[in-house]
This record gives sequence, structure tokens and C-alpha cells, in this order.
Amino acid sequence: MASPSNGSTASFSEFLLICFPNYQSWQHWLSLPLSLLFLLAMGANTTLLITIWLEASLHEPMYYLLSLLSLLDMVLCLTVIPKVLVIFWFDLRSISFSACFLQMFIMNSFLAMESCTFMVMAYDRYVAICHPLRYPAIITDQFVGRATMFIVARNALFSLPVLILSFQLRYCAENIIKNCICTNLSVSKLSCDDITFNWLYQFVAGWTLLGSDLILIVLSYSFILKAVLRIKAEGATAKALSTCGSHFILILFFSTVLLVLVITNLARKRIPPDVPILLNILHHLIPPALNPIVYGVRTKEIKQGILNLLRRL
Repeated sequence: MASPSNGSTASFSEFLLICFPNYQSWQHWLSLPLSLLFLLAMGANTTLLITIWLEASLHEPMYYLLSLLSLLDMVLCLTVIPKVLVIFWFDLRSISFSACFLQMFIMNSFLAMESCTFMVMAYDRYVAICHPLRYPAIITDQFVGRATMFIVARNALFSLPVLILSFQLRYCAENIIKNCICTNLSVSKLSCDDITFNWLYQFVAGWTLLGSDLILIVLSYSFILKAVLRIKAEGATAKALSTCGSHFILILFFSTVLLVLVITNLARKRIPPDVPILLNILHHLIPPALNPIVYGVRTKEIKQGILNLLRRL
């Protein structure tokens, strides 16, 4: 094969993705539930976006942030799952250099964007409950626009060096990636160069971005809980907490799957290598499938908007 046109030195122009190296028979029975979850994620998020777009009562900052989260979920899903299903169904394992590095960049940057979006949503709930009279002046459409630009710029800029560092490595060994997707660590292992700085940067950048977001989320909910416990009116505490319930459940989905993925990677020597691969796929699929359903079930305004949408059909 011809050498790629990037800065890498390689005797091949594409990678081969080997899903579940030790249990390739998993692919056949996994394809059906993954396909159903993918269709659910795409359908639910599309329905949510259309509902928020058509319902004038949902044209509020909180729902704009929810729309941003749905868009990020859909992009992550479309970046990862179709290729995985193509491998499962048709055994088409090859992926070009450019497609592999693009997938790597989108996964790294959009995952961080989701985390940052949760942080902004936590701040939105903090202002709504702790400073309700100032909420309309602080959380405006302009605030959502600036927050969106910050979310995209911060995480794209921090993720770009991961792509550049991986792109500049010399790939002169085998071209077989023992994964279903082009993660930075899976790809960089194939290099003949020293990848210590590559791994170190991803580790520091990842924990800096996700860690800072998590700290701010915890602080926001600490202030919210403190303010709620001071409320004396009957039923007011439950009402205040219910406004945060959906958001908290979404963060729980996102954080739990991510935490399990991190733990299994750290304990890789004790756990079969196929387990982290499966968890990585599910992390790009389960939260996108469940997030719109949670908001649709728990938020009366969205539920009513969906019913109105169905009546129009």
C-alpha cells in the first residue's frame, strides 16, 4: 500500500480495527442490541430537538443547553457506532489514516464538550434555585451563546494537541488496532516512537478538563442543597429538587460509565482486554440513548411538547 500523505512514516495507508480480539464471536450477538440502542439514541434525540425547535414555550436557555447536549450526543454516536456496526455486519475492518485521526479528535473533544455542558447546566440550576430573582438577568440567550462558544473553543483547543501528537508519530510496525474505535492510546501503541509525552498530555489534559468540570458541578449542587434545606415552605423543597433531578440523573449516567471505563483500563492486567472495549462502545451509546428519555419523562414541559408534536403529525 502507498504511504499516507501525512507526517507519519508507514508502509500502509490504513488501519485495521479488530474488535474483541479474544472473543470475536461476541460481534454477532452484540450487533442487534447495539443497533436498537443506536436507533433509540438517534430517534429520541431527534424528537427532542424537533420538539424544542417547534414549541415556543421551550425557547428558554435551559432547553437550549439541553439541545446542545443532544447535538453532542448525536455527533458522538454517529462518529463511533456506524463504523462498529459495519465491522460487526460486514467485517469491513479497514479505516483510513484521516478517518481514524478524525474519529479520535471528535471523540476526545466532544466527550470533553459534554462534560463542560453538564457544568454549565449545573450553573444554570444553581442560579435558578439560589438566585431565582436574578435568573432572567443572568441566564439569557446571550449567556447560552457565549457558553456554547466557550464549550466548543476550550475543548477543541485542548484536544487538538492529542491529534497532532498522534499524527506526527512514525507508524512503522503493524497496522492492527485491537479496538473497535480509534482511541489515542490504541493507535499510538502502533508507533515506533516514544509515546510517553503523548500519553502524559492526554492524561493531564483529560483530568484537568473533566476534573475541573466535576469540581464545579459538585460545588453547584452543594450550594443548591444548602439553599434547598433552608426552604421552610411545605413542598417547596421537593419542587426545587425535582427541577435538578433530571440533570443529576444525566450526570450520573455520564460519570458512572466513564468511571467504570477508567477503572477497567487501570486494572487492565486483571480484566480481559475485551471488557474495556465493550465499555468504551457503551459509553458512546447508553448516555445518548437515555438522556432524552429521562428529560422527556421527568420534564412536564417537554412531555407536553412531544404530545403536541405527535398531534401535528
